[in-house]
Amino acid sequence: MSQSVPPPTPAAPTETATAPKRGVMLKTAIPGPKAQAIIARDHAILMTTTKTAPIVAESGSGVWITDVDGNRLLDFSSGVAVNATGYAHPDVVRAVREQVGRLSHFAGTDYYYENQVRLAERISKIVPGRFQKKIFFTNSGTESAEAALKIARWQRQKPIVIGLLGAFHGRTMGALSMTTSKPVQRARYASFATGGHHIPAPNCYRCPYKLEYPSCDLYCAKILKELYFQTSIPPEDVAAMIVEPVMGEGGYIIPPKGWHTTVKSILDEHGILFIDDEVQAGIGRTGKWFAIEHHGIVPDIVTMAKAIGGGIPMGAVALRADLDFTVNGAHSNTFGGNLVAASAALATLDVIEKEQLLDNARVQGTYLIGRLRELQTRHDEIGDVRGLGLMTATEFVRDRRSKEPAVAFRDHVLEESYRRGLILLPCGKSTLRYIPPLVVRREEIDEAVEILDAAIVAARARE
Repeated sequence: MSQSVPPPTPAAPTETATAPKRGVMLKTAIPGPKAQAIIARDHAILMTTTKTAPIVAESGSGVWITDVDGNRLLDFSSGVAVNATGYAHPDVVRAVREQVGRLSHFAGTDYYYENQVRLAERISKIVPGRFQKKIFFTNSGTESAEAALKIARWQRQKPIVIGLLGAFHGRTMGALSMTTSKPVQRARYASFATGGHHIPAPNCYRCPYKLEYPSCDLYCAKILKELYFQTSIPPEDVAAMIVEPVMGEGGYIIPPKGWHTTVKSILDEHGILFIDDEVQAGIGRTGKWFAIEHHGIVPDIVTMAKAIGGGIPMGAVALRADLDFTVNGAHSNTFGGNLVAASAALATLDVIEKEQLLDNARVQGTYLIGRLRELQTRHDEIGDVRGLGLMTATEFVRDRRSKEPAVAFRDHVLEESYRRGLILLPCGKSTLRYIPPLVVRREEIDEAVEILDAAIVAARARE
């Protein structure tokens, strides 16, 4: 999900790094000597995947990560939007420990467990829609997408699923048929599960049609019916369309107001299911339980993972009850709804409600957006600032008029940030995302923005 950035040669800690104003404490350069040794062992034995920064974490608390060299880092990645309640939240830790002491696993979906039922009941209440729902538990976002695609194709008995260019839904062969965020994710794997068709994503900052909102009259939505259904995608063969309400890996793109409702009405005309991929945006990240709530529509199927497990691998699919499989064995798994993961998820939902983290995401997200826009007034390299709640991003450009992506500059900013003790993740071509745990406080946002400010200045000096 994150973009690979080669580990840099360690630099000596800067004055900013060694004398932080608040919580960041750096005892060594990043990576320090212990971290470097572990990274070398990793490269020798672990398969090549995606690595963003040479950080070797040892422990965490709240929004803070301590690495193996004793450096205390401010984490605005949340483990890729996973740790919504912060690291090592005592309520989640307690729930995990208690469940492990009773029973951690017993034949997956073959038998019955009360905490699975309790969790399914909780999820069905917070997922949009007043109709009866069914829940299927998975182990990851990719598996949730895979299950949703199978549900749609099994029920509709049609071969095509529509997605958006730039979307990320996972890396297994079925989910990969709908993932188009980067060529490297698809290279050498064709053919995928067949039936994936894609249309351009709605992106007002970089409109693929060179139009402007609202005078465009939402052409990016209406084109589905006016062009694609008239040429290359026969609507009678379409089972579903899968959409991220806020595009994650593709660049934290927020569709314009009215796009979702327009697309949903087109799909409803043809009995096509709407799959809402909430793997990154869901469980409070945008200030609502699910980001689709900002857009005012009710999806037929909702996928989720990441934050729902409180740091334990966990995912789920919520579907209209009438879309349920009618025979045993059409779809199942071994570890979905694992008892420890289910207990962690129940505790996570409790914490979000008890500590009013949806409200905190809205309030702190608004504050964070404001601080990032302050930076934009001082740094011409920031072309765009966007976000919902605590799902925020800055897109870096070489020139604001041409909007040429500043890919290398973005990577330099990321590197200079972690050297100063701020953990970030890239997305899109030249974007950084800011996704702290939902427990983040204003003073922690201020510290992050101060570090980011210094990192941008340092990155400019490297140009």
